[in-house]
Amino acid sequence: MSQTHSRPPLLSRRASGILLHPTSLPGPWGSGDLGPAAHEFLEALAACGQSWWQMLPVVPAGAGASPYSARSVFAGEPLLVSPEALVEAGYLASGDLKPPRLPGGRADFESAWRAKRPLFELAFDAFERGAGSGARRAFESFRAENALWLEDYALFAALREIHDDASWIGWEKPLRRRERRALESARRSLAREIRFHAFVQHQFALQWESLRARTRALGVGLIGDIPIFVAHDSAEVWAHQELFQLDPEGRSIAVAGVPPDYFSRTGQLWGNPLYRWDVMRRRGYKWWIARFKSAFTRFDAVRLDHFIGFHNYWEIPADAPTAEAGRWVPGPGEDLFLRVKEALGPLALIAEDLGVVTRGVKDLRGRLGFPGIRVMQMAFGTDPEAESYRPHNYPEDCVAYTGTHDNDTTLGWFRDDGGKSSTRTRAEIERERAAALRYTGRDGREVNWDFIRLIFASRANTAIVPMQDILGLGSQARMNLPGTAEGNWRWRMKEGALTPKLSRRLAEMTAEAGRRPKKSRGEILRTAPQARSRARSAAAPASAPRRTR
Repeated sequence: MSQTHSRPPLLSRRASGILLHPTSLPGPWGSGDLGPAAHEFLEALAACGQSWWQMLPVVPAGAGASPYSARSVFAGEPLLVSPEALVEAGYLASGDLKPPRLPGGRADFESAWRAKRPLFELAFDAFERGAGSGARRAFESFRAENALWLEDYALFAALREIHDDASWIGWEKPLRRRERRALESARRSLAREIRFHAFVQHQFALQWESLRARTRALGVGLIGDIPIFVAHDSAEVWAHQELFQLDPEGRSIAVAGVPPDYFSRTGQLWGNPLYRWDVMRRRGYKWWIARFKSAFTRFDAVRLDHFIGFHNYWEIPADAPTAEAGRWVPGPGEDLFLRVKEALGPLALIAEDLGVVTRGVKDLRGRLGFPGIRVMQMAFGTDPEAESYRPHNYPEDCVAYTGTHDNDTTLGWFRDDGGKSSTRTRAEIERERAAALRYTGRDGREVNWDFIRLIFASRANTAIVPMQDILGLGSQARMNLPGTAEGNWRWRMKEGALTPKLSRRLAEMTAEAGRRPKKSRGEILRTAPQARSRARSAAAPASAPRRTR
């Protein structure tokens, strides 16, 4: 099929990588961040011959700690800001750092925030008292360059705090409806708090660019994630209510989800408000263009979560108890992506096309020239696309996974006992396990490495493995169980888990499959399109105050 979009070269070369969210990195603060462990992980990826580090959305997590239900789709997750980097920037002294004593293995976001928030306040106070002219210019420049989203986000964050973290739908009517006088009054009374949240975002941007600089030097690309929908309790929905299907009081009229599928027998009721695509279209999709531009200041390639929804989406009445009551409604289709390409040039996008993959979805993806994804765990069951998920059927133009953040780990999937958390019956589990054993030709003792070997050996240009499968972990390391609201997103890798033995094994398998980079380090990313946006701030300003004890 002819393609209407040219494809950037980054996803057209034979390569591999690891899926690991930064909050899953080890470290002393309750959840991983952009500090020393992130830079060490990058070094380990490069040493193993990996070309990609894929992450989940790095935006402020919302309900249930989900990065797919974010408080903002533009802002960075404050918990990813590293206190150690704030020491390096001169805003904290090393003696200020007193990490909490927490058990490892699971992220404790609540304790992490209680430990980090006072440090962010201390750093902000140091900035306000003693920042040099260079630091202040950099901060004010950051605010001006990101004013499209930053001012609303900082005000939203400050207002949530004075409302005891309550959703904006429960605020006073003038604030809920964004009446001019109410907003002006809030900006005056919360000026310091607004500036604080902007400062934290600036530090996130500086620390992220430091990480990006290291990725370029090592030749490791970053793959991000854009969820198609936005959480109702977010700065963007509050600030742009006219773009969403809301009633005059701000409540959702219809919400997003998916019908019954591989992951859930009653479908998934996500609850995100749906877009008013007609309004988006009349405005030239400017909001979406800004969103893509923001994502590509951070990432070299981006996964489009629930790509199916751009073709048609599952519309569920807001008062429905499950997703079963929904209906299919046409999405914006190619029109949106043509506008994005006109504004930003060709972008390295990956279409997450799992679910109800109709001919229309396939045709749209083909016209756009986006690689789809193949998940090996889904190759042995009743999914209509199961046969296409077997590695011998992979085309070059796809991204292959053993599993994703929504799947169990490969060992967990293989050893599933059909308990309460299982999405399969015992009979289905036995059939799929037997089919997997026949396909791999192995005894299943290292089924995770059997799967890795097969997707690496496939024709797929890109192969991505969740870190849990490299480490050979079971269901206790699962990142997310779709359809559940609690207990997800909390797995953490233990310090030293990626041993020299595992690193050598991964490096050897990568080389044998022809996926080790052939170009010199750093050259790979320089082949990316010039149209890709870059973050402008490169490092913490040299004139930042140095705190001492």
